[in-house]
Amino acid sequence: MEVFAANGVHVLKDVSDRFTPTPAISHAILSHNSNGGKSRSDGVVITPSHNPPGDGGFKYNGPNGGPADSTVTRWLEKRANSLLANGLDGVRRIPYERAINSDHIGDYDFVARYVGDLASILDMDVIRSSDIRIGADALGGASLDYWTAIADHYNVNLTVVNPEIDPTFRFIPLDWDEKIRMDCSSPYVMSALVNERSHYDIATGNDADADRHGIVTGKAGLLNPNHYLTVAVDYLIKHRNNWPAQAAIGKTLVTTRLIDRLVQSAGRTVVNVPVGFKWFVPYFEDESIVFGGEESAGASFVRRDGRTWTTDKDGIVMALLAAEITAATGDSPNVYYDNLTREFGKPHYARQDAIATREDKQILSKMTGDSIRETTLAGEPITEKFSRTKGNDLPIGGVYVGTESAWFTARPSGTEDVFKIYAESFQSETHLEQVIAEAQEIVGESLKER
Repeated sequence: MEVFAANGVHVLKDVSDRFTPTPAISHAILSHNSNGGKSRSDGVVITPSHNPPGDGGFKYNGPNGGPADSTVTRWLEKRANSLLANGLDGVRRIPYERAINSDHIGDYDFVARYVGDLASILDMDVIRSSDIRIGADALGGASLDYWTAIADHYNVNLTVVNPEIDPTFRFIPLDWDEKIRMDCSSPYVMSALVNERSHYDIATGNDADADRHGIVTGKAGLLNPNHYLTVAVDYLIKHRNNWPAQAAIGKTLVTTRLIDRLVQSAGRTVVNVPVGFKWFVPYFEDESIVFGGEESAGASFVRRDGRTWTTDKDGIVMALLAAEITAATGDSPNVYYDNLTREFGKPHYARQDAIATREDKQILSKMTGDSIRETTLAGEPITEKFSRTKGNDLPIGGVYVGTESAWFTARPSGTEDVFKIYAESFQSETHLEQVIAEAQEIVGESLKER
């Protein structure tokens, strides 16, 4: 704020100085930029997201409302590092009190604007009339005030679980490696809410900036993100009659192929993109997709009339959708999912890491389908091998190999000296293990030959 004001940048902060989640920023950007005015807005969120509290980051959302693409983030990183290397020489800055009282800083009611517009994307009436019990855990993050406002504004039976704010997040159950993470897809982090699940018909969690979701049901506990995304897609296709029939369903390539099966059965098309929600942004912009989701528990979709809602992930909307599904169908999402697997097949899915040198990672990132010489995978003929997505020709940063009933994707980690293998089998857990084992061998042999 001190730097923005000193440089004459007009900034809108929350009117009550409340924490503001990523989806509310995306919603505000799109709302402002759709009014036809001369000025265009963008946004900044400072957040650790689903990472440890000490790993806070600077998140930039451009005028399209979505996460910045690699070109923009590389420029920001380069510029920031240059300024830091020069001791911030030349950076204009004024004291905080002077900044917030300047003409450059204004107020905006992010909570009221976002919460008041939720009825345009969700059936809040069916949630309210069903009186289902909802438990919402912000995990100490920015969605806390939003859940309180949702309960009050729509008069739904919603309890805010653990309404505590603490920048250390000391009350969060430790993750698998005994680190604090606000990861709402982790069974370790969500264990406290899972233990309280009998008090609610549906319970939900969000990470620190509320762009991710975690769904808890009474019978199943914490749902696998792939399972819930599948349920969400099927339900929305069947219950959003005003969505344009020609619009596609978007998913990352490493998200379950069960979605492809049910979407194609419904007569719609699937757009597969590389890992990262940024790839969905242009499709949401031109309204050529109505849903975009990734296996890491991030998704968003369009309004009930087909207009764009946000161009970034929205964990609040995805959490409320679980309540709508339960209220409208009478089935919890885990029961809904089991019904889908009986119709389209039951997938077995896993992600594993394998050690890789930096050189290995560079080679893997440039690998193509032609690099794979094997013709079979886990007893089946390989039917497709590629390093760029079909239809939109986007680089996946690794390689995809598929058969009739299974697939794997191998790609290097951006932060660790490992490569990640995502794999799925529609046969069995044993077959999945075979797919993963052969995937490691296939990639290993390809790396040796380079």
